[in-house]
Amino acid sequence: MEKQQLTLVSPAEAVQGFLQALNKEDFDTARQYLADDFTFVGVLGTRNGADVYMQDMKKMKFKYVVKKLFVQDQDVSVFYDINMGEAVIFAAGWYQLGKDGIKSLNVIFDPRPVLEKS
Repeated sequence: MEKQQLTLVSPAEAVQGFLQALNKEDFDTARQYLADDFTFVGVLGTRNGADVYMQDMKKMKFKYVVKKLFVQDQDVSVFYDINMGEAVIFAAGWYQLGKDGIKSLNVIFDPRPVLEKS
C-alpha cells in the first residue's frame, strides 16, 4: 500500500489496518499507516517519530484484540486488550489522524501488571 492511498481510507480503516498489520508482524505495512512525525504518549514512555516507534514495535511484538472502536471526525478511540507477552492489559488508545496518516497515539492503562512482572 502506498502512503498516498491512506488519504482514501477512513480513519477507522486506517487504525484497523495499522493494528492488523501489527498483529501479523507486518511492520513495513504498519509503518505506512503512520505520519513521519508520529508521536506516541503512553503510561510508560513517549516516542517521537514513526521510525523510532516502529523499532520498538518490532521488538515488543504486541498483539491487539479490539473490543470497541469509536470515531469522531479524524479521531479514533479504541478499547482493546494488548497482549504484552507476560501480561494482557485492557487499554484505551486515542489515535489522531492527519492527511499523512496516523499523527499521534495516546494510550492509557493500569501499569501495575506490567510493573509487577519487571
